[in-house]
Amino acid sequence: MQPGHDPYALPARHRPRRTPAGTVVLALGALASVFVISILVVAVFTQHHQGAAATDGRSAATVSRAVATDNKLYRTGPLTAVSCRVPHITTASGESMRRFMEVLTGCLDASWRRQFAKGGLRYGPPQRVFWSEPGRSPCGSYPQPGAAAFYCPADNAMYVGLRDIIDTAGNEPVSNYAVYARVIAHEYGHHVQEEAGILAYGHEEMDRRSTAARTEASRRIELQAQCFAGAFLGAERYTLPMTPRQYHAMMADVRGRGDENQPPAQRDHGSSRHYAGWVEKGFRDRALSVCDTWSGAPSAVS
Repeated sequence: MQPGHDPYALPARHRPRRTPAGTVVLALGALASVFVISILVVAVFTQHHQGAAATDGRSAATVSRAVATDNKLYRTGPLTAVSCRVPHITTASGESMRRFMEVLTGCLDASWRRQFAKGGLRYGPPQRVFWSEPGRSPCGSYPQPGAAAFYCPADNAMYVGLRDIIDTAGNEPVSNYAVYARVIAHEYGHHVQEEAGILAYGHEEMDRRSTAARTEASRRIELQAQCFAGAFLGAERYTLPMTPRQYHAMMADVRGRGDENQPPAQRDHGSSRHYAGWVEKGFRDRALSVCDTWSGAPSAVS
């Protein structure tokens, strides 16, 4: 790992306990959040966005705030359903999870390609690495303790550990596939931000010297990816399907990943309330205009 930025990695879930019926109950008391080792990114935007800058009216040196607050993507309306049907994860084995991820990311490709086309925007899908063995990305080696999934802008790739994603979810039953679908849709959401130019703006905001400004920018990035994930899952609710059971399992999982008990310098993903609230907002409304975390007050992304 090298000095750089903190982002784009999955925060670990608070340790859950389960009733005999299998319902997730968040552990009571002041449990410290265990977060992933930060995936540190250096020089991630220079080459990819030099070409895109002219398209969006951006300078290669400085990205306009309007790219984050008035992006053309927000004006493309709700995500259109692509009738995504995922294979259920039958076991915790790598191959079952790999099939699930491959089908789901194919649906995400189709959904977001269509959405960018609505706004006349250029789009290319991310690379993906679904690992079962240790490896290395431009953003660092994997796995790191607790690092189950991350997006690396340096090679426009999402990285997900086939077994690690289950471990980091507190061994959530694989029958609750929406929990894992949300993780994939969230990491894919970072690629959407990258393609729209929003991540470049967030990256510049994170270069500010103030720790408070840096962590707030990180939360705006992460919570927007939550909203994008919710918008996709909401669009596919009937075919995925997102049954009440799946929805409640997903929301219990995201509420368990808040960072409110972390020191201020490590509050880079958002509180339980907001980490769950932004995915719910996207799921309910589906219109991408509701996912503008950059225009909201700091209290909306705390």
